Amino acid sequence: MPRRIIDLSVTLEDKPTSPAHHRPQIQYADHDQSWELFSKLFPGIGPDSLPEGKAWAVEKISLSTHAGTHMDAPWHYHPTTDHALQEGGRPAPGIDEVPLDWCLRPGVKLDFRHFEAGYVVTPQDIEAELKRIHYELQPLDIVVANTRAGARQGQEDYWESACGFGRAATLYLLERGVRVVGTDSYSWDAAFKFVVERFERDGDPSIIWEGHKAGRDIGYYQMEKLSNLDQLPPHGFDISCFPIKIKHGSAGWVRAVAVLND
Repeated sequence: MPRRIIDLSVTLEDKPTSPAHHRPQIQYADHDQSWELFSKLFPGIGPDSLPEGKAWAVEKISLSTHAGTHMDAPWHYHPTTDHALQEGGRPAPGIDEVPLDWCLRPGVKLDFRHFEAGYVVTPQDIEAELKRIHYELQPLDIVVANTRAGARQGQEDYWESACGFGRAATLYLLERGVRVVGTDSYSWDAAFKFVVERFERDGDPSIIWEGHKAGRDIGYYQMEKLSNLDQLPPHGFDISCFPIKIKHGSAGWVRAVAVLND
């Protein structure tokens, strides 16, 4: 059966499209600039020794684990998790503890591009979309949300251009056995800009990071800054999203792809 692969990951670039603390800093050394190190490793070797006088190309990167396409672990949300499943919960796992079986599963796309920036998705919104696409969630499905942010990637307003998931919507997915989710937005929650405005207006602290904090009740893994979700059908594809192993890391970079059997 013919197979098609769609890249769901963004390219790490040193561009002002995220807050400074999440912006990669990349130092490039090309085949000419790398001779200082190359000649130290191989004494007596110079440009005359290698074809066309070229050494190697290397990069040095200063990078947050939450930069680029990445997967958050339950440790990111809270020090303990699964309080809804067992009394007292349990220590929250890091990204190196994700069950690999969860990272290669059937995918389901929710098309939420019609929601305005800052809108908080509800369980009713999810139910309506599942009804529209004629799909019933299965345990361990990987659910991804296509938001307005998908069309704003690379732009300075990207990180505050989309809807986000509230606590109730997140728990709706988790209670049906979903354990890996994703969004093409900067955050699973609504952007801080909108949350701050609501908090200042209403004084309700329960809205702060409410989608993430649902991971205290039921542990789950969450991908952010996905791309090309508009190219996916609503379902009928698999998602591969294995994160880099970082000892008890709050997140790890992931090369997420969708596999379609056409």
